[in-house]
Amino acid sequence: MTFDALTPHLISLAQTVGEMIMSHYRSNLAIETKADQTPITIVDQQAHQLITEQLSQLTPNIPILSEESDVIDFSIRGNWDEYWLIDPLDGTRDFIEQTGEFCICIAYIKNHRPIFGFIYAPLSKTHYYTNDQQQAFKLHNNQIQRLQTTVKQQPLRVLIGHYSAQNKQLQQHLTTLGETQVKHLGSALKFCKIAEGEFDHYPRFGPCSEWDTAAGGYILEAAGGCVIDENGQPLYYNTKDSLNSPVFFASGKAQ
Repeated sequence: MTFDALTPHLISLAQTVGEMIMSHYRSNLAIETKADQTPITIVDQQAHQLITEQLSQLTPNIPILSEESDVIDFSIRGNWDEYWLIDPLDGTRDFIEQTGEFCICIAYIKNHRPIFGFIYAPLSKTHYYTNDQQQAFKLHNNQIQRLQTTVKQQPLRVLIGHYSAQNKQLQQHLTTLGETQVKHLGSALKFCKIAEGEFDHYPRFGPCSEWDTAAGGYILEAAGGCVIDENGQPLYYNTKDSLNSPVFFASGKAQ
């Protein structure tokens, strides 16, 4: 499979889904709570349906695992060598609270590692994606920019989520970094901002799932950065019953 050939289709798909998402932005939505206590709206479900239908047409024999999929038991998905891993609306809370910091995440996993990443930010109409040469790009206003990380020594520019600021492990970690500038940002856009060279470090101690990290993590790696767990290992996918991600550190530095 060549992702370079698929990318124009994904760009068109993301724009269509993004328009649907934005048509509901700043409107009064019915909000339900899932079993893991995270919110879900009709927008998440419609985005899921649009993306999975199109991916099924583009790559008919490839399984799809979405945040909004029915539960797929590990006894089944554990046999997958490759599959699409998507979050149709990453940052649902940010969408509900109208911060603008939400995105569509689409990754392709092969042998437990991402080999393609695609993120679309509907509010700014910005695409981030990788190519077959393991490079990362940003598409905005018809301008394509190659992404490359940069790392400042002091102060370290750190991104954290809006809802993890009180996490004790995170607070302790921040004290070990020396001089820092800390900014709050929602969703997987944190990976993209490090890939663009605007920030240096994103530590994550709170709850997070595999569809939250795969696309952004691979975009960051392709831009020259890394995403590692507490043992300094890259993140692997679909290796266990749980789809929770471990504690991880995303950095503009290569490993």
